[in-house]
Amino acid sequence: MHPFVTSLPFRLLAAIALGIAVGLAATEPVITVVQSIRHLTGQVVFFAVPLIILGFVAPSIARTGANASRLLGVSLALGYGSAVAAATLAALAGFALIPGLSIPAAVDAGRELPPLLFELNIPPIMPTMSALALALMIGLGVAWTRASTFASALDELHRIVLRIVTTIVIPVLPLFIATVFALLAYEGRITRQLPVFLQALGIVVVGHLAWIAILYVIATAYSRLNPADVVRHYGAPYLTAFGTMSSAATLGVALQGAHASPVLDKRMVDFGVPLLTHIHMPGSVMSITVLAMTVSQVLYGELPSLGTMALFVVLLAVFAVAAPGVPGGTLMASLGLVTTVLGFGEAGTGLMLAIFALQDSFGTSTNIAGDGPLLMILSRYAVRRGLGSDAGAVPDDGGTPDGGTPDGAEASSPHATTSRPTTSALSRVGAARVGAARADGLTVAGAAR
Repeated sequence: MHPFVTSLPFRLLAAIALGIAVGLAATEPVITVVQSIRHLTGQVVFFAVPLIILGFVAPSIARTGANASRLLGVSLALGYGSAVAAATLAALAGFALIPGLSIPAAVDAGRELPPLLFELNIPPIMPTMSALALALMIGLGVAWTRASTFASALDELHRIVLRIVTTIVIPVLPLFIATVFALLAYEGRITRQLPVFLQALGIVVVGHLAWIAILYVIATAYSRLNPADVVRHYGAPYLTAFGTMSSAATLGVALQGAHASPVLDKRMVDFGVPLLTHIHMPGSVMSITVLAMTVSQVLYGELPSLGTMALFVVLLAVFAVAAPGVPGGTLMASLGLVTTVLGFGEAGTGLMLAIFALQDSFGTSTNIAGDGPLLMILSRYAVRRGLGSDAGAVPDDGGTPDGGTPDGAEASSPHATTSRPTTSALSRVGAARVGAARADGLTVAGAAR
């Protein structure tokens, strides 16, 4: 059987098609059973949300903080700042464009859903915002105190939660989404609103390309490097990310492509590529922002307020740092925000999961392609402070790189003696984060972002 047939995106697409077909043909007794299944599967998915937050945010912060350094702090600031700016741009575009997508100001009620056949409530162990606050405090506390025992316990928690997600939550998702679309089709919403979501996907893809261009303009202005010497080596990583929908699966190709660039510092590539894979997800946050606003307009008849979207954008970038290793990517890691900050119910969450899956290739490709400009900035920053290697590094006076250094030249570098321990340790930081996110050996399409 072809791997695509067994992949999560294919199963979600099949679930959407099956759900719509059932909803259009179902009678009231059938839709009563479907609604009860939606309720039960939704309870399982939402119960896991605080567990995902605790199991991924806390270990991620603990690992990052324990290896904190100036360069690591700069990398985190670049990744977070890019994600916030990208989501802000997406939100502004959403406020400007979504009202013009022929979405009705009020949602028609359609056919009324019958009552549940049965009801089984499974309340989460804590509210999602409480889980986020707890994860932040525990992660920072472990990092500050270097509590190795608790750090190991958090890594164990990470593996436990990852196994729960891959063996329980992910298999339930297609059934949950199928029932959501069955109910939407039964009410008559799907046939009226499908063109709207296709237009929203168009906005998302254009936004991705625009943000990559903006990042390269900023990186070129700061580093004074030729962006073409980076862009031409990112074709293979972009296509790999598009095909696999997984940053983890693209990591090796991204490292190879970045190393081939004559203008990127080699040690910063070894450090930055694995790290940025985990903390820099502008494509994913842009997608979630635009799609969330579209779903809000379609299902609830209005866009979220400006203040709500500002809070959502700031927190979304934090949640995105925890996304690597979560099957379903950034959206799975940030379901708590979708339900708490935006107030989406089961129908809204199901639509978000399904529509996000349709564009996941574009989001992951943008995440990978967006790392190139940040590597240009890191290379220039590191060389200015004597942290970079000689091979492929931009000269400190800002001149044109010569494309490399002959063998043995590194020993004569004025920075070679002092920088080697520092950058070697930084490379191990990036590698450790990749190893931690893939510690249990599971490979799931779309897991990284």
